[in-house]
Amino acid sequence: MGTRILIVEDHVIVREGLCALINKQADMEIVGEADCGKATVEMAMKLKPDVIMMDVAMPGMNGIEATRQIKAEMPDIKIIALSAYDNREYVMGMVKAGVSGYLLKDCAFEELVKAIRTVLQNKSYLSPDVTTIVLQTESENQMSSGNTANSAILSERDIVLIKLLAEGKSAREIAAKNNQSIKTIEGRRRRVMKKLHINNTAELVKYVIRKGVGSD
Repeated sequence: MGTRILIVEDHVIVREGLCALINKQADMEIVGEADCGKATVEMAMKLKPDVIMMDVAMPGMNGIEATRQIKAEMPDIKIIALSAYDNREYVMGMVKAGVSGYLLKDCAFEELVKAIRTVLQNKSYLSPDVTTIVLQTESENQMSSGNTANSAILSERDIVLIKLLAEGKSAREIAAKNNQSIKTIEGRRRRVMKKLHINNTAELVKYVIRKGVGSD
């Protein structure tokens, strides 16, 4: 049996396109479709899918509230936000509600499939632009709280580097992009990882999800 997916999207043509593409994956199947938050909660309770691809801005109950209700009742369901919006209100709202991933609708279908397979491994997946928003929010929250002595304060350079690492860029690629030596980039990477108490880049997105959930 393949991964059971519930598609939530209020635009019919987009929803139908997603269903058609996902159903072509040998290890995935669409078990339901919803066009609003209320129907999503009801279908999630009934169908118990493995993954929900959740629209954010919908009439009536939005994706943030639907995610919050579903995660409260069925925390094991993986929810990936799929939105046209990358503003902070939507991103942080979904992160705090408990999503495992957040993608923008202009992403390639291959990235969507990768995100589904990633969250099924109990990992998190954020698109690079969303990663930047979460990290900036966390850094600003730390600064506004007066916690300037905290070693985890992130500089703009830190955020840029983390974004590149989260995209899967190697130290060699980052060095070439910035006209710096590999040794310099590796040193910066070690310092950033030390700030965040992270041992490898695979833990990066888990960090931003964790911090996003804990933000005010």
